[in-house]
Amino acid sequence: MFFFKSSSGAVHEESQPAEEVKRGGGACVTLTVWRKSLLLTCNGFTVIDRNGNIVYRVDNYVERPEEMILMDGLGKSVLTMCRSMRLGLAESWCVNEGEIGGETRARARERARKKPIFRVRKNMNILHAAPNSKVLAYVYDYRISEKKLAYRVEGSYGHRSCKILDASRRVVAEVKRKEAVKGGVCFGAEVFLLVVLPGFDPGFAMALVLLLDQMFS
Repeated sequence: MFFFKSSSGAVHEESQPAEEVKRGGGACVTLTVWRKSLLLTCNGFTVIDRNGNIVYRVDNYVERPEEMILMDGLGKSVLTMCRSMRLGLAESWCVNEGEIGGETRARARERARKKPIFRVRKNMNILHAAPNSKVLAYVYDYRISEKKLAYRVEGSYGHRSCKILDASRRVVAEVKRKEAVKGGVCFGAEVFLLVVLPGFDPGFAMALVLLLDQMFS
């Protein structure tokens, strides 16, 4: 069990994620996402599995970084996300495997632009017109095609209610609000759930959460 302080200072028992749901021969992975770094001097995230283990963490020294590194619980780099320097209205990020290190920042960004495995682009729906009013972001899998849409994110990140859908519009991951087991206490926007369906990479799902936070917070 975990305990978090609410804005009033009271300590509430955190709900354990429900038993993993079997779907298609696999199991959904339910992660608790805490929008807080373990380091006092950093902004970031701490991600906990249903057994209480830290599986991912992010530590940013600035609020609006140009580069973010998703690490596992031991501090090993899993994915690096770099803000795209391309001209245009829509904010976009490239996602790379591992850490882009041992180089100057300029060279790291240049290499990131050339060899990402994914690109995530914010939907600029200026007129808020159907059918794209619910779309938050588009995801392109560069391992398959740089132009063909692989996933889209729909919903509201601010309300912690959004879904990641594949090209066939099947839900592969979902961000949900979290409530305590006792008393129905809601943790608000700082603590929420990330539910990942079988076949989708939890690490990449968490990377999308980080980018949604940059785009919509």
